[in-house]
Amino acid sequence: MTPRTISVLGATGSIGDSALDVVARHPDHFTVAALTAHRKWERLAELCRRHRPEVAALSDPDAARALERALAGEGLPTRVLAGEAGLVDAATLPAADTVIAAIVGAAGLRPTLAAAHTGKRILLANKEALVIGGAAFMAAVEDGGATLLPIDSEHNAIFQCLPPGYARNPAASGVRRILLTASGGPFRTRPHAELAAVTVDEACAHPNWVMGRKISVDSATMMNKGLEMIEAHWLFGVARESIEVVVHPESVVHSLVEYVDGSVLAQLGHPDMRTPIAQALAFPDRVDAGVPALELVRRGSLTFEAPDLDRFPCLALAYAALGAGGTAPAVLNAANEVAVAAFLGGRIRYTDIAPACAEALARLPARPVHTLDDALAADAEARIVTRAWLKLPMAA
Repeated sequence: MTPRTISVLGATGSIGDSALDVVARHPDHFTVAALTAHRKWERLAELCRRHRPEVAALSDPDAARALERALAGEGLPTRVLAGEAGLVDAATLPAADTVIAAIVGAAGLRPTLAAAHTGKRILLANKEALVIGGAAFMAAVEDGGATLLPIDSEHNAIFQCLPPGYARNPAASGVRRILLTASGGPFRTRPHAELAAVTVDEACAHPNWVMGRKISVDSATMMNKGLEMIEAHWLFGVARESIEVVVHPESVVHSLVEYVDGSVLAQLGHPDMRTPIAQALAFPDRVDAGVPALELVRRGSLTFEAPDLDRFPCLALAYAALGAGGTAPAVLNAANEVAVAAFLGGRIRYTDIAPACAEALARLPARPVHTLDDALAADAEARIVTRAWLKLPMAA
């Protein structure tokens, strides 16, 4: 297997934790060159002690200074960088051939785009790079000669079910449909009347996956699945009409691909992010991810159902945004980031998230995206509109 030298963008999050666990299991195959985080400098310091990267970067300058002092005091040679420029430097570090893009939200867009421009092997968990960037990001991948491997469990499952050499051309490969599975989150059977009283802790208590707070709320609203649908459109070149969401509460089947001959291929496994990460890290080879074997007999029955769009209006909004195209996905993502942050901060109710996103889409009709700046301008505009509608203070 080809040894890999890795930059982990978002090292202190749940994806970063899983990735570094897999890396640590195979020191002969994987070496850490760079680690980044937002402001958790104490946790990043622990990781620097363990993995001895060449570079560590924090987007928060004060946190970067604290990390620099801590590492200097211990005599560690890791170079500390700060701000978005520091994240971009970590993503384009010449010593690293592989970048794990796991920064949550729009903040991960520029570093991930920079990695694409410089031809890195990108293990993509930051779906916003495609939801916001779309065509611009895929063009950067092609122009930079980058390799793009998805590590979201659903998109990695689709990748594993597609034929070797698949080139974003479903018709040429006989692909009829992509089916994205969704657990339905913690409120799949909660009575509608009770959703307005949902607490932050309840929304973050995913029944199957251990994830960060923002993505856990997105899973509860199924916005996460909607964004994944948009991501799948760009990753695999599949039209909106050929992408279907299926609720699968057990989270054992991670997604499926249907072919024109009637065959349906599925990827199964425990709900553990180490599996897709290990698959992408080692591709085209395989390595032990530390995940136990899936015992289907012990697991018992698997169930599937159609999503309830009345219960999950965010999914319907994502369908609409993908259909509208242009800046609509960027508007939806930005509005959702603002609304979810407000919910996590106790400023709005859980049931205010979808109406806030709908309002942004209604007030900001889709415009063409010619450059990344067009998408970023729509992102900024949507944040202002959403904050105003939710009566939140404007960001500094």
